[in-house]
Parts: sequence; C-alpha cells; structure tokens
Amino acid sequence: MSVEQSSSIKNNSLTTVNVAVAVIHYQNQYLLGFRGTSQHQGNRYEFVGGKIDAHETAKQALIREVAEETGINIDNNTAVKLGRLHHDYGDKQVCLQVYRIEVTTQQYAQYKNLSYGLEGQKLTWVEKAKLLAGHYDLPAANKTILTWLQLPAQITVTYPLSYFDAASNPMGAWSQYHHEHIAADAWVYMRTKAAGAENSIKQLLQLRPDIQAITPDNLDTDKADNAVISRQIIAKHLTQTQLMQWSSSDAKESMSYFAVSTSLPLIISCHNADSINAANQLAYVRLQQQLPPVIGIFLAPVEYTQTHPDTPPLGWEAWSKLAELADMPVIGLGGLSPVMSEQAILHGGVAVAGIRQFLK
Repeated sequence: MSVEQSSSIKNNSLTTVNVAVAVIHYQNQYLLGFRGTSQHQGNRYEFVGGKIDAHETAKQALIREVAEETGINIDNNTAVKLGRLHHDYGDKQVCLQVYRIEVTTQQYAQYKNLSYGLEGQKLTWVEKAKLLAGHYDLPAANKTILTWLQLPAQITVTYPLSYFDAASNPMGAWSQYHHEHIAADAWVYMRTKAAGAENSIKQLLQLRPDIQAITPDNLDTDKADNAVISRQIIAKHLTQTQLMQWSSSDAKESMSYFAVSTSLPLIISCHNADSINAANQLAYVRLQQQLPPVIGIFLAPVEYTQTHPDTPPLGWEAWSKLAELADMPVIGLGGLSPVMSEQAILHGGVAVAGIRQFLK
C-alpha cells in the first residue's frame, strides 16, 4: 500500500493519521519515551515520533519531531526505512511510517543520561534484548516493529538440492555442505527447490542449533519432533507465485488459502511493483487479523546472477524505487555480497542476502 493510499484509508469515516516514528538507537541501546495516563494508548512505552504535517515528508517530520521531543539533531544521520504500519485502534486509525536511526558516538555520549524530553515526557535507553523480549509494554501498532528489528544485516540462502545431484546421497550432501559452510548464528533461508526436503532441513538444523531458519511455506516443518528445531524456524517464505495466487484468490480475506502460513511470520519474494503491492495487502490483512506479521521481502535481482542468467537485473536505482513502495523491510538479493549491506541501506533497504558469497 503506498503512502498516498494510506493517507486516504478510512474506517467508519475516520481518516488515517500519518505518523513518523523514529526508532533511535546507539548499537544495542534503544531510546523509548513513556506515554502519560491521559494520552491515547497511555501508560505505555513508545518510540519517538509524531504526526506528519501536511507540508512535510516523513523524513522531515522525523527530524522535527526528534528535535522537539529530545533535542537530538538527526539531520545528518541516516534514516533507514523499516516500513509502514496501518492500525485501527477503534477510535483512531493511524499509518506509522517507521525509520531506524542510529545516533553517533558523540550524540549518544551527550544524551545517554537523558531522563526527560523537552516536552516533559519520560525518556529511557533500553537494551535491545530486553526490548525484543517484551519487557516494555508498547502500543499495539508498535509491536510489529519489534519483529522488524530482529532482521540481521545479512541472510544466507542455501544452494538448491539439485546442486548436489552428482552425490551418491544428494540430501545428505546438501545438509553436510551447509553444516560446514554456514557462518555461526546466521539467518538462513532454506531454499531447497525440491519436494520432500523436510528431512534434509531438519537434519541441518540438528547439526547447527545456532542458526535461525526461514523455510518454504509449503514444507511441513511445523511438526518437527524436536522442540529445539521448532524454535529455530522463525519465519516461512512465500514465493512471488504463491503470493500472487493468494492475491487473486477469493479466500484471501479469510486467510484460508492453503499456501499462506498463519502460524509464523512471513518473508516474501517480490520482483516488481505488482508483487510488492500484493505483499502490502497481505501484510495489512495479517495485521488486522492479529496474525504473525510480514517481516520483510526479498527484492530481486539487484545484480546479475549465475542462477538466473536470463533475468535482467534491476540495478540499485530501480531497486531503490521499488523498495520505497514496500510497507515492510526490504532485503536485497541477487548477485550481492555481505559487504553490500551498507549499499542496500543507502538505497532504502535493511539487509542483503545471497548464496555463494555468504557461505564461508
């Protein structure tokens, strides 16, 4: 859903209020405010931010609101778009336009002991681990942001099973290779591209209990006997084909379409504006039905890839324009290396993913 569309969403004649949200942090320390009892969604912690005025862009509102509330000047800090959240509180409907902003060492040293903001509100710096663990009660619309903050800067994608067809035991060779070559504590998209790959995935997760897995949505890994393995699977992946099937399905409002998992967050593959708009629709429906959120999209291909030599790459400029359409964090994929994560950030993404250069 685009910013323009979100501005006109109405529910029972209530017009959406556009709000800029600044997720301010220094390394693993995050800045939270506290809403007073008399405020809407009071007695809860919140990220810094406020209403976007009619003449402002979201980034202009961020700079103004952060300065007005905390005194911190973020004019020269990089604002990384995380996404947009459309939430209906019943008495108010809001569109939160969320950006992550890391302050400098000098800024943190100056403001780390900040107890109250310039408008009298309480402020506190909190540890990321405690924030993600739910130690701080946030308004409902803010909670999806916590899942977005879990995304790492790099995601490893496995080779397909067909890459090991020459081995006497391709499934065993697939598991053993990735056991040996995936970096410690990595997020890994288990892209097997084959039916009946559940056992290979489970075997790899048993060998590597340190990694976090994204598994294909149509693989039945939810019923893993090992509770540790079940906890390692943190998201399901939806292909663009599955997404567009959902988008054209009469059952999409009820979420009964078989290809869309309702038990775990989703990461979706997108390649164009139509698929991004469909991903935005799915994210909105899941939020309204209080289902696990869409935590990101793989947007590809950025560069030329050996696996899809006939697919024209988007290039960073076109990729950036598409990334702006997304209501969730965008992950670059296709011909990239881990060192390109900063380049992705500069073009509106949050992370990069890949195969060859992400396996050690």
